Amino acid sequence: MSSRYCFITENFDTMAGIVRQYQLYYYPEDKSIEMHDVKNKKVFLKKIVYPDVGLKELYIGSDINIYSRKLKIVDYGDSYTKRAFEEVRSSTYGMIKPDAYLHIGKIIDYIYQSGFTISKLKMTRFRYEDAAEFYKEHKGKQFYDNLVSFMTSDLIVGMEIVGKDAVTAWRKLIGPTNSGVARKESPNSIRALYGTDGSKNAVHGSDSNSSAARELQLVFGKTRSQPVLNNSSCLIIKPHAIYEGNAGKIIDIILSEGYEISCMEMFYLDKTNAEEFFEVYKGVLPEYAAIIEHITSGPIIVLEVRQDNVVNSLRGLVGPHDPEIAKILRPNTIRGMFGKDRVKNAVHCTDLPEDGILEVQYFFELLQNK
Repeated sequence: MSSRYCFITENFDTMAGIVRQYQLYYYPEDKSIEMHDVKNKKVFLKKIVYPDVGLKELYIGSDINIYSRKLKIVDYGDSYTKRAFEEVRSSTYGMIKPDAYLHIGKIIDYIYQSGFTISKLKMTRFRYEDAAEFYKEHKGKQFYDNLVSFMTSDLIVGMEIVGKDAVTAWRKLIGPTNSGVARKESPNSIRALYGTDGSKNAVHGSDSNSSAARELQLVFGKTRSQPVLNNSSCLIIKPHAIYEGNAGKIIDIILSEGYEISCMEMFYLDKTNAEEFFEVYKGVLPEYAAIIEHITSGPIIVLEVRQDNVVNSLRGLVGPHDPEIAKILRPNTIRGMFGKDRVKNAVHCTDLPEDGILEVQYFFELLQNK
């Protein structure tokens, strides 16, 4: 008998204003799924092959999209699934500190290449009270004031990192707290590669499951992304590029080319939001429906990118809409390197200068206020 995993998921029905629960069954042998309505005890979706959902997306707290329906996995559906997933799909909190801003893309790429999944991501700036709460266990220690001052000095990137025995594995990947010690004892660790000393050590990792839960709640429950909304363009890294492990590479290209990333966050769009944002392309692009289906199939990472004349220059870096054309005419562009076709073309970026701020506002103001 082939394996079958079961999860309890929730979906907020915006029309009815209620939360609906579904049992989601996943069959890894042929990548098929099935859904049952918990309340009505009826089959909601008959068993069907659905390759856009895989084992990496299945863990407690994950947001997934099935036929543009946004579902949050809230519990295991049976003891078999709990035993199978509890150890191999745990999560922890990771943070890129202000001193590693220019290395954000490289660090994110290292995370993906090391076999982890990033399920939440947010660039923000700690207020004093945020940093004080985050490091409250160090209050009274000699280095506390300098640490809080450093952590409020510039942007940080918070991440929920998912993998096997995530807390221990992530701390091993980042290396010893002191970057000098890391370079001697763990030369391939993140702190050895990108850290400077004991405080400016590039990254943070939770030291326990309870610390991870507290830190995740603080960053993703209390802080907000803060767009600049000046000389801004919007860039969206599409689901396929994230699943293929190319998000960090794309971010690194943008920073390496001298652009500023002033705001960044991972979103999970439902069909209504996707159609609202891409409405201008309806009736213009023949693959519009496929674009909506893809953009709602998994996580996206949205960036506010800044520079003088940013919309036009960023479009040049992104390359032609069709990756096949990009590969021939402009192979070193983002779409030339990472695009697959006109739907899975790696990224979306703002087309017109007057739309840059509006597109950024859609994600970092309108969606966050819903």
